[in-house]
Amino acid sequence: MTAFPSFLRIEPATRRVSLDARNSAFYGDPNRFYAALHEHCPTFYWEEQKQWFFTGYDHVNALLRDRRFGRQILHIANREELGLPEPQPHLTNFDLAERHSLLELEPPEHTRLRTLVNRAFVSRHIERLRPEIADLAEDLVDRFEKDGRTELLSSFADIIPVTMIARMIGIPDEMGPQLLKWSHDYVGMYMFKRSREDELAADRSAREFADYVKMLIAKRRTAPREDLLSHMIHTEHKGQFLTDDELVSTTIVLLNAGHEATVHQIGNSVRVILESGLSIADMFCDEAATERTVEETLRICAPVHIFQRWALEDVEIDGVSLRRGDKVSLILAAANLDPQKFSDPLVFKPERQEAPNLSFGAGIHFCIGAPLARLELNLVLPILFRRLPSLRIAETPRVKDVYHFHGLERLDLVW
Repeated sequence: MTAFPSFLRIEPATRRVSLDARNSAFYGDPNRFYAALHEHCPTFYWEEQKQWFFTGYDHVNALLRDRRFGRQILHIANREELGLPEPQPHLTNFDLAERHSLLELEPPEHTRLRTLVNRAFVSRHIERLRPEIADLAEDLVDRFEKDGRTELLSSFADIIPVTMIARMIGIPDEMGPQLLKWSHDYVGMYMFKRSREDELAADRSAREFADYVKMLIAKRRTAPREDLLSHMIHTEHKGQFLTDDELVSTTIVLLNAGHEATVHQIGNSVRVILESGLSIADMFCDEAATERTVEETLRICAPVHIFQRWALEDVEIDGVSLRRGDKVSLILAAANLDPQKFSDPLVFKPERQEAPNLSFGAGIHFCIGAPLARLELNLVLPILFRRLPSLRIAETPRVKDVYHFHGLERLDLVW
């Protein structure tokens, strides 16, 4: 009989799981718990979260694409019918910012918004940023190379993604630190540890964030530039322009999604590469090897672990009967460890060429920023290791208590 730690209980016969997501042993190394779930109970009801969760690769992949599930539910049913609570007054600003979020909408609204934004994120447009991303990474290493040590998140990982997505949208570089603060507060709403204090911080930052974006919108209406915000303001889709509220929501989600996960992934990737003890020169010997290495880090240490969906109709999945209005969770990071798809799934293998990882999702909500994130990772990781060939970890990395995101609090390095 398998022995589990005291904060984990798995009952395969009933597919019930009790797991304290606030326990540092779990969020510090969730992969080994995902492995236990794959072995005993890949589809399970998480008692503390009061939801069904899916970890199997095929189930997660299919559910992400299944149009019987969606990110939105109130377009087909009302709160009273579903037994949902009324909006909370202290989250008015956050809810307004989320109302027109690409992440929260279903067609046809999602199609209209995504069509207007998607042109800026197709690979041929993103490729043009290659020299700019490389120059920024080289400049940042220049700043700390002579020191012989650095805390990589604050000196490197935090800066690159937020700078690039802000420049694309049309926000000046000096706003970077403020954007980071707003974003950190905002995404606190998605964490399992969420407190009322977190909610108040998210609402306050949502208001400040929105006010700043509205100021930019007013400027770009009268004086357009060659940036994404101007494009969104002045481009129509089937005779319709985006409203100010839609522009605010879209800009906020692009800024948050365009950097938050990539910051985590840069730190996670550097950690797993250094801890592997494998040849770094081999990992980055050419573009193909670099791409395989990056995809393997995305597989084994994904930055976002869970996507949620509403059942839009009564449906049965893997023997689980779901009613319209039920919410389910798909653990992308666990799907990436499915032993049915990946050999030795807990082992980092940069040469691996098996199933595609699901770290960016799938279906109509596939991460719009995936080409940008992949380009950033494929450029900045080789630059970092080429510039600092004797790089090593100085202190045991600390993982943030932010499940269901997965990232480091600090990554102290020396060379």
